[in-house]
Amino acid sequence: MVYLDNAATTRISEEVLEAMLPFLKEEYGNPSSIYNFSRAARLAIEQAREKTAAAIKADKSEIFFTSGGTEADNWALKSVARAMAGSGKKHIITSAFEHYAVLHSAQALEKEGFDLTYLPVGKEGVVTAEKVDDAIRPDTGLVSVMYVNNELGTLMPIDEIGLVCRENGIIFHTDAVQAAGNVEIDVESQNIDLLSLSAHKINGPKGTGALYCRSGVNLAPLIHGGAQERGKRAGTENVAGIAGFGRAIEIAAANIREKNKKLAPLHDKILAEVLKLPRTYLNGDKEKRVPSIMNFTFEGIEGESLLLMLDIQGICASAGSACSSGSLSPSHVLTALGMDEDIAHGSLRVSLGAYNTEDDVNALAAALPKIVNQLRVISPLWREINRR
Repeated sequence: MVYLDNAATTRISEEVLEAMLPFLKEEYGNPSSIYNFSRAARLAIEQAREKTAAAIKADKSEIFFTSGGTEADNWALKSVARAMAGSGKKHIITSAFEHYAVLHSAQALEKEGFDLTYLPVGKEGVVTAEKVDDAIRPDTGLVSVMYVNNELGTLMPIDEIGLVCRENGIIFHTDAVQAAGNVEIDVESQNIDLLSLSAHKINGPKGTGALYCRSGVNLAPLIHGGAQERGKRAGTENVAGIAGFGRAIEIAAANIREKNKKLAPLHDKILAEVLKLPRTYLNGDKEKRVPSIMNFTFEGIEGESLLLMLDIQGICASAGSACSSGSLSPSHVLTALGMDEDIAHGSLRVSLGAYNTEDDVNALAAALPKIVNQLRVISPLWREINRR
């Protein structure tokens, strides 16, 4: 199997699994219990909190563990927005191509009476600080712009956006799920107030994530029913998952340069091979991107057929976000770039990870041209394109 869908999820590393195993076996005590047997579980959670804080240059008191990036996004937007409402700050700015965890949270808040501005991203797939600045109003209280787009791999100018928000006294949230382990994050210098993370994108376990919340930001609980996470998130902690997350982000933060040095030539080779095909395009900015995620459009074919034929060849890739894979609609990210729906259906996301090799790239380069040509031969849309 050639696995090229690391933006959907990653293989758990041996180091992470080793960190988790004690809390799945002998150290099974409830961390909220007061007896000695539970001490190891409590300690594991606090050590993971320290590692997570260190990875993004935060204080450990500002880290709250969640069930993943989706919960962290929901918690950040809904909690802060509702806290702002009392002071008349009911305007929120986000972008048109955020992950659905942000977009659907924003839409839920619209139903509660909040006013949302969805910033355009242009054909390059980048939200500029100027666009954010232009959209700010006297009643703006929250800006949420993702760090790295999960379908395109494009990088947002987070430092500049954070500065605009800080100068205007506006709370700034960023979904950094695809940024962790790919870029250096410093919440203090980048003026980030809230930041979402997920373990399974960085060779950690599924079902675990974290929300960074700057000290002083009003973060009301999203889940009620207990005093866990310092009264902010009820429910018995996923101790094994949290221990795994702490080890995963510790490794990811330490190996960013080494990982990118390894992935850059693989990224460049995929780009060179894929773009040899006629009427094939790389989506998003060609320079402002991480080397781990690429998104291509092949005119005249259906992405679903492409994925199925790649799967037959033992190659795993995707057409976009795994969270929207059950939808028949084209990717909202690609249509936000201004792409026609018919063309947007013919997309392919290739995402690299720590375990990919040149052999994986060679397998894709060998299989893809044949598959694309086969699909175009039987495609009415391709025949129509060639008649234009």
